[in-house]
Amino acid sequence: MNNPKTDITARAQIVKEIHRRHSFVLSSHERPDGDAIGSQMAMALALRELGKEVRVVNKDLAPPPILTLPNVREIEIADSVTDTGDAVIVMECSDLSRTGVSGLDKGFVINIDHHLGNTMYGAINWFDTTAAACGEMIFNLVQTLGISISKEIATHIYAAILTDTGSFHHSSISAQTFNICQQCVEAGINPVTEAQIIFDNNNLARLKLFGMILNKMELDSTGRVAIIHIDRAMAHQCSGTYEDTEGIINFPLTVKDIQGVAFLKEIDSGTWRVSLRSKGDVNVNAVARLFGGGGHKNASGCSATGELSDLKILFRQEINKQVEIAFTHQVRSTESA
Repeated sequence: MNNPKTDITARAQIVKEIHRRHSFVLSSHERPDGDAIGSQMAMALALRELGKEVRVVNKDLAPPPILTLPNVREIEIADSVTDTGDAVIVMECSDLSRTGVSGLDKGFVINIDHHLGNTMYGAINWFDTTAAACGEMIFNLVQTLGISISKEIATHIYAAILTDTGSFHHSSISAQTFNICQQCVEAGINPVTEAQIIFDNNNLARLKLFGMILNKMELDSTGRVAIIHIDRAMAHQCSGTYEDTEGIINFPLTVKDIQGVAFLKEIDSGTWRVSLRSKGDVNVNAVARLFGGGGHKNASGCSATGELSDLKILFRQEINKQVEIAFTHQVRSTESA
């Protein structure tokens, strides 16, 4: 559980350091998602309102739909930085190495995150697992700094929350989540337009990839765990990229009986990036942590090496264990009610 006093203290320390420093470098994790980009850009816009100098540096480009949001194309893509400014603000990273950008550790690091397993690597660490998205934390920080929520800031905050909650499907959603979204709408964003930009901006290659991946989907014997994958040959066959698969992992969960999904993406021969999603009390974060990864209870990720066929069996077994744990807990809760 998060300690509200600790939360307030960490936020107050960050506000103090922002006011006393002038130049900032902002970064987030490799292969950034909507929450990573939204949190960074909202923070960058807020800092500039205070007259600060800001650079946003990531290892990888934002997903194509997110690239259309305000100012996202100004993000620098780099493997390293030599000038860390007066402070480095890292968002959405449980460990500094997750940025994939070397040199950040040479600066005064402010760590803002909501993922389980954060290593507290910053000079200041603000860690809140109750936040549905890092964007919620940035919204609160911007308000504490006394900055008005402009339409541009609101656009990024809403995108962060919309994507990281899986369109309001995942856990940690609270009354505060919807209160923040309401304030974003009041600041001028159109939630319908923003949802269309993020979710209804596909190309034909993406549609073909979805069809191929889902056609190769495998279920365990119980029908509760789904495994999907993509390799470079599949992407080439559809004239697509891995970025075109963003969001596909959520499709199997629309089937009533499926409780957990693993999506394996080939990075190199024998090396896979694994995304994990689940429903309700099924804790895929516990699976990710077995492989040195992390994230949320219902949305996590990790890396794994080995033959695809072996990894499919392994992740199917581990997710099924978590399904059984959740099912047993539900039965006991019902019996004790």
